[in-house]
Amino acid sequence: MLADLHGRLDRAERDVTEALHDFFSNGSVLDRLKGTGTVSQKAAQDLGFVGMAARSAGIAMDVRKDHPVGWWCESPAQAAVASGGDVFSRALVRRLEIAESIRYIRHNLDALPAGSVKAECPPPRPNMLAVALTEGWRGEVAHVAITDEQGKFARYKITDPSFHNWMALTLALRGQQISDFPLCNKSFNLSYCGFDL
Repeated sequence: MLADLHGRLDRAERDVTEALHDFFSNGSVLDRLKGTGTVSQKAAQDLGFVGMAARSAGIAMDVRKDHPVGWWCESPAQAAVASGGDVFSRALVRRLEIAESIRYIRHNLDALPAGSVKAECPPPRPNMLAVALTEGWRGEVAHVAITDEQGKFARYKITDPSFHNWMALTLALRGQQISDFPLCNKSFNLSYCGFDL
């Protein structure tokens, strides 16, 4: 299985590397991305952006690094950061994240610990509050659970990174032409339903 996974990873890396080279070496593409939809580092920090929206504005925050648990403590990932805050920086962060993901998976495939791939989870304890943070592909995903006297869920709330980052799109469009909306919108690739969770 490991050999098969390595082979798949090699093929995916070849394909994506070629596509990224074509994308990032095209002058007209770069002219369209650079300087479009800029969000300042101060605005990203003041408004609490997370994930790629924050990292593309020069804020090196990543749940895997800032709040590591489990395997992330043993084998930390590197956060991809750019400083321009524009559409180009958001594309660059994604490019760097792809490279880091390939590196990380390749490095850790052969270091998988022995044993079962799953463990039994005990039932929730009564009258507890639990918080879990995960670095999703859009950024920080938060789960908060509260249990009642019987240990059953009384409340459960999920916060998608899009909830934190919608203002980024608003700021990116200030002073831009209406034709920049689709480009800016997709550069953040926010979830409409994620905002309403």
